[in-house]
Amino acid sequence: MDLVTVLQVLDSTVRLATPLLLACLAGLFSERAGIFDIGLEGKMLTAAFFSAAIAFVSGSVWLGLLAGIGASVLMAGLHGLASITFRGNQLISGVAINFLAAGMTVLIAQDWFREGGRTPSLIGAARFEPITLPLAETLRGIPVLGPIYAELISGHTILVYLAIACVPLTWWVLYRTRFGLRLRAVGENPAAVDTAGVSVVGLRFAAVGICGVLCGIAGAYLATALQAGFVKDMTAGRGYIALAALIFAKWRPWYALWATLLFGLLQAVALRYQNIELGGLVIPVQLMDALPYILTVIILAGFVGRAVPPRAGGIPYVKER
Repeated sequence: MDLVTVLQVLDSTVRLATPLLLACLAGLFSERAGIFDIGLEGKMLTAAFFSAAIAFVSGSVWLGLLAGIGASVLMAGLHGLASITFRGNQLISGVAINFLAAGMTVLIAQDWFREGGRTPSLIGAARFEPITLPLAETLRGIPVLGPIYAELISGHTILVYLAIACVPLTWWVLYRTRFGLRLRAVGENPAAVDTAGVSVVGLRFAAVGICGVLCGIAGAYLATALQAGFVKDMTAGRGYIALAALIFAKWRPWYALWATLLFGLLQAVALRYQNIELGGLVIPVQLMDALPYILTVIILAGFVGRAVPPRAGGIPYVKER
């Protein structure tokens, strides 16, 4: 395999890993605060539809991005209301959001655009375009390092760079700020946080809100950067893969980056190489397509080492009188 092919696969890896990374970080904030969120898939799907719809109608991808974030935050608010305010089952609430998003997006899309539950294709200013970094073309001729910079590092949309920047930012927020300390504490021992005079409800809603924002960006990326419009169920299980990556990463930001890149690599290989032949045995394309989901099942089944979630995760907090 030559350098050009390797760079093309890695370039696809970064693009495909971006929505997974954003959703993984979203789940990290929520679950670190003690709120399990299976509804990542639904929030991404809702954001994907509204970002594409508003971008098409307005002709502005930035308005589409804001619409996607707003829709995702609204869904996150519903999850917070059910899980925090009414102390409902967090898993059931997340599943309900996924079902709601799957049906609602197609229904509204059909009512608005009459194109079988999808939006019209996005063109021009309604899409995020790749950004060429400074000196990319000038340095392209330099052996090895030039193509790496020009092909792999340069040429992505702004949301890709934003997603990567969110990794150190998340680490800094969680481990170097008072808010992050309290957020992690509320996922481990909410009673101690409450005793210190800090609002458990407020912190958990803040975490759910951040989760909504990140899922909104992930969904908008799918519809306005990775693809050119919304189609039915376009998230294709990415929310669940992000949850598996979060467990694989043991709820740590930097590990989340590498975990999502691994899933992105599997997807990139599956898309590029069809019917691979190993030792005379042909691996069918269906198996290649299923590789990311097989790894998800393996991780969720607990075969990748012990991953200990926040101790108060999934448990509604009841303030002592």
